[in-house]
Amino acid sequence: MTTVAVVRKGGQVAIAADTLVTFGDTRLAHGYEANDKLFRVGDSWFGMSGTTAHFPVLRKALGTLPTDEMKLGSRDEVFDTFLKLHPKLKDQFFLNTKEEDADPYESSQFTVLVVNATGVYGVYSYREVFEFDRFWAIGSGRAFALGAMYADYERLKTAREIAELGVRAGCEFDKNSCGPVKVHTLKLKG
Repeated sequence: MTTVAVVRKGGQVAIAADTLVTFGDTRLAHGYEANDKLFRVGDSWFGMSGTTAHFPVLRKALGTLPTDEMKLGSRDEVFDTFLKLHPKLKDQFFLNTKEEDADPYESSQFTVLVVNATGVYGVYSYREVFEFDRFWAIGSGRAFALGAMYADYERLKTAREIAELGVRAGCEFDKNSCGPVKVHTLKLKG
């Protein structure tokens, strides 16, 4: 799967990810393809975990939204944007929205982290949105990333250092994560 980490500290936000893609027991390392799990749309960086099919779909689907409908400046705006995106995922990209029979809502089937000048956000499969004050991680290496970032959040000075540390911990201990680590930083507003 993956390790993706986001951090907010010192007037900056950072997002980092490993670069390994897996297909069952087969590993497609960075040297065989440009496995960049982070992508930019507008003023925001996105990182996600889940099936590799989600990456081009989400990039393309976000690109179909008119600029005035893709607002990501607050928790509510992120929710509204992903709510508008969901019908497009179903109708234009053939998303299978069913996970379990007892699901309360249709699933978007992915987990996404978003960083921009307003903060750090996480979007989960039922479009539940979280805004993180310090750091968070997703993917199969998330537990290792969270532990490493928790242990050194106060000691390290920059969001970039902390996010990179988290993903490196995922790469060290999670069999489905491997470097090189890609990192992007942005300055927070105000």
